[in-house]
Amino acid sequence: MRRLTTLFPSEFLEEHAEELGVVEREGKLQIPVLVWALVFGFAAGESRTLAGFRRCYNATADEPISPGGFYHRLTPTLAEYLRDLVERGLDEVAVPDAVDADIDRFRDVMIADGTVLRLHEFLSDEFQARHEEQAGAKLHLLHNATDQTIERIDVTDEKTHDSTLFKTGSWLQGRLVLFDRAYFKYRRFALIDENDGYFVSRLKENANPLITEELRE
Repeated sequence: MRRLTTLFPSEFLEEHAEELGVVEREGKLQIPVLVWALVFGFAAGESRTLAGFRRCYNATADEPISPGGFYHRLTPTLAEYLRDLVERGLDEVAVPDAVDADIDRFRDVMIADGTVLRLHEFLSDEFQARHEEQAGAKLHLLHNATDQTIERIDVTDEKTHDSTLFKTGSWLQGRLVLFDRAYFKYRRFALIDENDGYFVSRLKENANPLITEELRE
């Protein structure tokens, strides 16, 4: 939290919002509160709805905003403003010189991940969610971080596990794949190795690996 507030002080958030025309100088909307409500409330929650976003904002703002007034402010200009914040954050935390030259041994660095898109409950027959009276789609991506391209994209219902969309094969040769525990499977690791690929994964809590070498001094 401290790192983020240092990187994005309230003065900067307000001034850049005024520059882009996101808010009026004497407007009711508090941009710093909106940004932190999005980051720590809406974006981090299990059930992400615009109504929940507004409630999170109103819980910490000096003056609450009505639904109509709040939704009216969700504009393309606000989206551009948020993209600018993401780019600023990436520029500040990226440390290219810290990347070891050994990364060149890999043909590509690939990232596999998925995210849930909350939908209207009327779509629950086609996009089943993990909870009743909800609907949800899941977006699965295989991103080539080296070429900055999307190699594969799949859209399923929320119940479809991320792991089932990751297919091993000869395409893995010489590539380093990064994924989280949703893709954790020992057989998958073995297949990546058999295809002359490489991987980095978080361990499950019950994993008990044999450490063969420690590269960090």
